[in-house]
Amino acid sequence: MDRVVDTPRGLTRRRRLLLAAGVLLLLGLGFSVPLLRRWAVSERSVEASRLRFATVVRGDLERDVAAQGRIVAALHPTLFSPAQGIVALTAKAGSVVKKGELLARIESPELLSRFNQEKATTQSLQADLGRQEIAVRQAGLRARQSIDVLTMRRNAARRARERAQELFGQGLLNKVDEERSGDDLQTAELELKNAHETAQLEKETLEFELRNRRLAVERQASVAQELQRQVDLLQVRAPFAGMVATVALQDRDAVAPNQAVLTIVDLSAFEVEFDVPENYAALLAPGTRAEILYEGRTYPGRVTVVSPEVRDSQVRGTVVFDGATPANLRQSQRVSVRMVLERRSNVLKTARGPFLESGGGRYAYVVEGGMATRREVQVGAVSVGEVEILRGLSEGQQLVVSDTSVFEGANTVLIR
Repeated sequence: MDRVVDTPRGLTRRRRLLLAAGVLLLLGLGFSVPLLRRWAVSERSVEASRLRFATVVRGDLERDVAAQGRIVAALHPTLFSPAQGIVALTAKAGSVVKKGELLARIESPELLSRFNQEKATTQSLQADLGRQEIAVRQAGLRARQSIDVLTMRRNAARRARERAQELFGQGLLNKVDEERSGDDLQTAELELKNAHETAQLEKETLEFELRNRRLAVERQASVAQELQRQVDLLQVRAPFAGMVATVALQDRDAVAPNQAVLTIVDLSAFEVEFDVPENYAALLAPGTRAEILYEGRTYPGRVTVVSPEVRDSQVRGTVVFDGATPANLRQSQRVSVRMVLERRSNVLKTARGPFLESGGGRYAYVVEGGMATRREVQVGAVSVGEVEILRGLSEGQQLVVSDTSVFEGANTVLIR
């Protein structure tokens, strides 16, 4: 009944399974020793998915300031009503207009009446000035006629004096008549002299009066010209080719003097207005290089104006495009602006992150072999996306750049 069973050569299947399990157990123990060692020396453990890492590299660092800006037209004047009246609009918001095109008309009967009155007064004063000029010429003519007559009388008296002296020398004329001829000559000379002086004085008087009349005409003409200018401004025209941005009134509304009517913008020249924290105001100056990010493209620019006034802890500035201007820009469109304050070459740097704030810029966590170790560091220039490392790190090291407050100040942290 018994049967001989042959024993198989080599290891059985059960033994092979046991052997493989033992080998796997030994390998698991070998790999788990470093992990167990890190668990033993680490003070905390954090999942790697909660952290962000960056590598220390060497390169150029640009210290910059980033801000949000809005597109504004370089020329965007507001046109005002020159006088009280009724407005008649001929353009609407969004209308593209040419230079000199009529945008609105102000109907002001009061201003037109004043202009007509002052214009009539000017014409009256001009007529008075013309009459005065004629009177001056007439007075001059009368003075010349009087002088001419007196000159002839003096010449006749001089000839009579000469004849009397000759006759008196010949004994044909008595002494009384000879002396009378001398008196007549002196009288004629005095009358001629007085006529010259009177004519000169009358000429100066008339010229003075004429000058006053001319000044009165010029003054009145200036008043009329000012009213003419205001009347011309009743026709509100475009100062340049552009677009009507806003209209502050409705058609046929009553307007007061110097009341805003509409705003026009120049579509050929744009600039960017931005606001930055007041602590950056001292670093920005006209001429600072800037970059304008619009629809995924970067355009060069430069800072032209930095306001000296602080509002809500912000300082406003203006950047203009330094070169080609993007097409299809619109008023108040949002863009990103980056002002380059400084450029440093061949420095150690890494990505900027919340670790600067959580570590106060004095320490960082370096990652080696799954373990983050706290190290003291010294940072230098800080840009929008990068930070300069002055001391404590070397090129190629990896560190945690996300918020390290989750480490709670631990010296070693296991990254799992």
